[in-house]
Formats: sequence, C-alpha cells, structure tokens
Amino acid sequence: MRYLLLSLILWQSGLHLSSIQAQKADVIIYGGTSAAIMAAVQVKKMGKSVIVVSPDTHLGGLSSGGLGFTDTGNKEVIGGLAREFYHRLYEHYQKTDSWKWQAKESYGNKGQGTPAIDGNNRTMWIFEPHAAEQIFEDLVKENQLQVYRNTWLDRSKTGVSKKAGKITAFRTLSGQVFRGKMFIDATYEGDLMAAAGVSYQVGREANAAYGEKWNGVQTDVFHHGHHFKSKISPYKVADDPKSGLLPEISPEAPGEYGQADNKIQAYCFRMCLSNHPDNRIPFLKPEGYDPARYELYARVFASGWRETFDKFDPIPNRKTDTNNHGAFSTDYIGKNYDYPEATYESRKAIIKDHELYQKGLMYFLQNDPRVPADVHEQMQQWGLPKDEFTDNGNWPHQLYIREARRMKGAYVMLEADALGKSVVPQPIGMGSYTLDSHNIQRYVTKEGYVQNEGDIGVHPDKPYSIAYGSILPKEQECNNLLVPVCVSSTHIAYGSMRMEPVFMILGQSAATAAVLAIQNKVSPQQLPYTKLSASLIQDKQILEK
Repeated sequence: MRYLLLSLILWQSGLHLSSIQAQKADVIIYGGTSAAIMAAVQVKKMGKSVIVVSPDTHLGGLSSGGLGFTDTGNKEVIGGLAREFYHRLYEHYQKTDSWKWQAKESYGNKGQGTPAIDGNNRTMWIFEPHAAEQIFEDLVKENQLQVYRNTWLDRSKTGVSKKAGKITAFRTLSGQVFRGKMFIDATYEGDLMAAAGVSYQVGREANAAYGEKWNGVQTDVFHHGHHFKSKISPYKVADDPKSGLLPEISPEAPGEYGQADNKIQAYCFRMCLSNHPDNRIPFLKPEGYDPARYELYARVFASGWRETFDKFDPIPNRKTDTNNHGAFSTDYIGKNYDYPEATYESRKAIIKDHELYQKGLMYFLQNDPRVPADVHEQMQQWGLPKDEFTDNGNWPHQLYIREARRMKGAYVMLEADALGKSVVPQPIGMGSYTLDSHNIQRYVTKEGYVQNEGDIGVHPDKPYSIAYGSILPKEQECNNLLVPVCVSSTHIAYGSMRMEPVFMILGQSAATAAVLAIQNKVSPQQLPYTKLSASLIQDKQILEK
C-alpha cells in the first residue's frame, strides 16, 4: 500500500522521473536471472557501465534455484559466457572438498544426453544449487558489478519514463530511479517490457496463425507419458457426476484442437532432495494440508502406475533435481494462468499456493496409507537437504516460470525455426532442445474420465539459430530495449528456447548489441549485423552450424 501511495503522491505533485535523483549507467538490466548476470558481465567486459536491478535476492534464477539437471540439448552449440559458467562448475567439482556427501567416484555421471562431468570439454552440466549460485556471486565480485537486490519495478503507468520511443528511466517501488542509455529486461515475466508499452502474447496461438502443428490446444496428443493412461473417474464418488469433481480438475472444456487460448504451461518447484541421513530434513505436514486434495493421485496408484521416482534425477552429493513426471505430479496444472499479468501480491499468493501444493504432495507420498507400500518405503529416504536454500527453509527460492509473457518483436521465432527447418535471419546464438511444453489443462473427457492436455515434446531435426530480431521490440514501440528471456516467439517455439543455457547465450548477445548500439550511436534495431556478429564470434558465441 505504501508503494501505491508513493506513486500517487509523485503523480499528484507533478514530480516526474526526470526530477528525481537517479542511479545512472550506460546499460540498466532488470532481473536477477542467469541471463541478467551474463548480460552484466558482457557489458563490463566491453568497457561500459552497468547496473543490475534485481527483484530477487538470490541471483541466477532457475540455474541456482533447483534446476541442476541442465536441459543442454546439443552442448556443442553452447558457447561464450554460458560455456564458461559450465566450465567453472567443472572446476568446482574437481575439488575434493566439493564432494562432502559422496565420493566423486560413486557419482553416476549421467546428464541429459551427455556425461554430467565432461572431461574432454572440461564442463559440468549437472550441479547443486548452491554451487551454481556461488559462481554467479563470483562473477558479480570479479567484475565488480553493481547489483540492487530485492528491488522491484514500479509497474504503474508512471513507473517507466519514455521519450521519442526510448526508455529514459524507470522507478522502483522503493522510489529509486535508474537511468540509462540502453535497457535489458532479463526477467522471466517481462515486466519492464510490458511497462514500456511493448506488445506481447500470453497463452497459445492457434496453429493456423503461423502454419504450425504443435501450437494451440492439443487434445489427445500425448508425447511424454504425462497423461492418464487408464480410465480414471474425476468425481469424488467414482463414476457419480452428482458428487462433484475431485480437486485439481477443471470443470471447463479444453477447447477445440489447434485453437488459441490464454492458458500457459504448468509451473513447479524443481525440488532439490537428499537421501543422505545426515543431510536431509523430513517433510512436515504443511499448513492447510488436506489429504483429499491428492485423491486423484491415489487413484493413479490404484490403477497400477509405478513411475514415481523416474524424474528424481541425480546431481552430486546424493541429491536430486526432482521434476514433474506422470499424470499427477509436481506440476500444478491450471493454477498459474493469472501469474503473468498478476500484481506482485497476487503472484506471491500464487507462488505460495504452488509451494503448499507441492509440499503437501511430498507429505502425502511419505505418510498417506493410500500410497503403495513400495513407494511409501522408498519415499522415506528422501528429504530436503540441510545445506541448500538455507535462508528459505531449505525450499527453492525460485518457482519454475516455464512461460509467462512472450514479446511480439521484430522477428517471431516459429515452430519451423526451432525444428531446424528454416534459415533464420541474423543469428545471435543457437538452441537445440526438444520443443517442450508441459501440461496446460486437466479436464473431464466427453467419455467422463479425467485427462491432461498440452504435453508436447518434438525433437528438432538439428540445432537451430536464433534470430537477432527475436530479442528486439518493434522499433516504433521501443528503440533502446532488448529482451533475451521473454523472447519473441510462438508458444511452441518458446518450448525449446526457454532453456537456461539459451537464456545465458541470449543475455550475452543482448548486452553485446546494447554496447555496440551505444558505441555506434544507433538503435539496436539499426545496428549493422556485420558488427554484431563479428563481436559475438570473437567472444566465442556459436551462431550457426
């Protein structure tokens, strides 16, 4: 409330951002993600001043927030500062004292299509959250980055000041003002982009909009096995619609195949768990716990399903990066639709709701008599690690925002681009991961059973280039902003581009473009691509194969 009052007072008094003493730098970066830190490092390396304004206290986003089983795709297309990050992790795990809870020799060395510890390339792709966070902090210290933490953009109409299509400054909820020549929005939500008046999309486009196949509503399409494989009743009393729906099922119809909607793929926390007796904390009953909330999970077990532990992916020191798996799991389907546009307070409530759902799920697995004995017994060995997220009750500090806003920019990356079927103009980096969407809806079929919708996984033909235009707003909307996270793409193309290594790559490329635009006294949209590509290649970014 006090922040709203501050905005109102400033507006009523006629004070503008130009009249308030500001923090100034050549480039202002909003966000605390991996992309934000890589962008800041790149600006410093190119000799310009930079300020990072982070709404987060902890830096690195998902890369330090539990996602340690990296979605690499083809690691050969990961270059520049992103590869340096994974090299630093390799060096960390070469130290004997980095292996506190298990011997290095006993670690399975399994990654996603690549060894976790790649000795030939001196990279480490699988890691603990605290190890990743320390590397981001090392980068801040080594490059003497100025970082404002827990500092939130004022998203009101007066929070961002623009003149002649340029952002001149933005204000935070605490009343601080940040003024720069170039701005980078490196948040998962795209808040600065939206506040600056840049066009964006929330939800899925219709397949017909861009001639795609895997966008829009995807009823009866099951790619990953995260669907109900048996006929399971959605009703409180099985097969009795009058009894009402079980929790976590939508009463709405899913929509017609291929049509657009405003719904987004499910979020979850990427839990880091430990099975070391001296480094684990058992799951306690969370506030408001109701075992009836997980009745649908009990019915999945009763159908014979036994894949509970398939995505307890091992990371060093007897820990996991635990991800969603199956028809009913850690993804909180349908409960994030409002998140992209929500107020900060509403987002906080949504995040808390996700936390309680997921903690309740783990408590259910460890304690409920409806859980099969073998699953119950195996679950007893897992708990939250004592040495991770120590200031947050050992719970991840970052919800996995798989998708929020997507910019409608100078170039829209499409399904064909992300499948490697087209020639992309002006490449600034590469991606290679599967076009991956998690479930978006859980509904009742016409036959009266429960089913999920939205789970897509399509492998590209080959690694693909990412267009410079996908991080640029249309010039008439804003000519000094770059957006390396909420990139201009369709929902299904974003399903591949949304991986943490890609965000680091695009963060570095965005920073390079910002500095070159300053040096050449042009907008990023008018920057000669030959100058940009030459600089990126010099910094070991990989643009095409």
